[in-house]
Amino acid sequence: MIKNISRSALNLLIGVLLTGFTLTTKAQGADGKGLFKQNCAVCHSMCDQKLTGPGLAGIADRAPKGEWLFNWIKNNEKMIKAGDAYANKIYKENGNAAMTVFEGTLSDEQIKAITDYVVAGDCKPTTSTSTSTTTGGEEVAKETKGGIDPLYLILAVIVILAILITILRGVRNSLSSVAHNTPEEELSKTIWQEARDWSKGHRRLIGVFCIILLLVGMRGCWNKLWMVGVYYDKETDKGYKPEQPIKFSHKLHAGDNAIACQYCHNSVEKSRHSGIPTVNVCMNCHKGIQTGPQYGEKEIAKIYAASGFDPKTGTYDKTKENPIKWIKVHNLPEHVYFNHSQHVVVGKQECTTCHGNVKEMTVVEQKSPLTMAWCIECHRKTDVATEGNAYYDKLHAYMKEKYKGDHRKTFTVAEMGGLECAKCHY
Repeated sequence: MIKNISRSALNLLIGVLLTGFTLTTKAQGADGKGLFKQNCAVCHSMCDQKLTGPGLAGIADRAPKGEWLFNWIKNNEKMIKAGDAYANKIYKENGNAAMTVFEGTLSDEQIKAITDYVVAGDCKPTTSTSTSTTTGGEEVAKETKGGIDPLYLILAVIVILAILITILRGVRNSLSSVAHNTPEEELSKTIWQEARDWSKGHRRLIGVFCIILLLVGMRGCWNKLWMVGVYYDKETDKGYKPEQPIKFSHKLHAGDNAIACQYCHNSVEKSRHSGIPTVNVCMNCHKGIQTGPQYGEKEIAKIYAASGFDPKTGTYDKTKENPIKWIKVHNLPEHVYFNHSQHVVVGKQECTTCHGNVKEMTVVEQKSPLTMAWCIECHRKTDVATEGNAYYDKLHAYMKEKYKGDHRKTFTVAEMGGLECAKCHY
């Protein structure tokens, strides 16, 4: 019994590690907030704000009681086809846009965790927040992560078990020396030699452990890759709202004065880039408009300084020109290709699809996460504008022939190859 303590301790170590990984996976699986952020936050806000789908504030009071919300999240298409009155009402109110079916993707336990989180309501920053100064003295709450990272928990368990094994090994050796029932060469072995001998006799168990470790690591990498742009580049976070060198109000220009986006961002229909307006575009109007409704002459004077314009004489001095250093708000990773003209002209998408309702923004901020998951979800749900669109004539004819048995009239971007890696990545 005494000489088997070391092997028992090693068996205990392997068992606890396997249990730790299992519990960690289950804990992640039952984490309503994490699951919501990973699967739902792309389309839904926990507040009243409408994204792709409706805001979820007060959903517990609006939705039917009982298991309705659970069943809706699990398979909304099934409920709509079954004629559920409230399901069809929600479907029609949101332009007949189908929500993702999570049956088969998430377990009942995970769907229940999401349901509980949504019903509880969380219309506030996820954990603690830090603030960053923005234009006009406003502050934007920046989310900071909280809670214990599962990796640290596993490392702590390993350290505790290592200490426990060392103590048990010392006790075993002491008892064996007193009882004189263990060969001296066994007692003289180091813990690493004993571990090596043990591993030779338990190769199958070690193989299973390595496979589990590999799968957990692959799942973690996959989840992180889906959220590229959120965790690795803080400038692409939703809510990014930098202070610009000139306090330019989109609400005043695009909203109140109804100036078209394309007037200032004039390359959006011809190039992959929307273009930053030159100071000459500003001067088309502000050569005559010298006072603003909020800041008076202060901010417009910065335009004059940038263009070398003297409002008193109405003349330009090229030697005094100083380009305005606007700060880009919407940033994508360098390995991502996005073409504005393809989406605006060919895809017939409105600017609000990605940028939100800029006409209501005094200071422009990033409203959408712009992650790979968000883009893919949009490609899966968005019907291609083929009607009267010469760009798609040949492709549309091919798709109608391919799906002629389905009697379909519309096709999503995904069905036309919009999920191919090379479409967005070099």
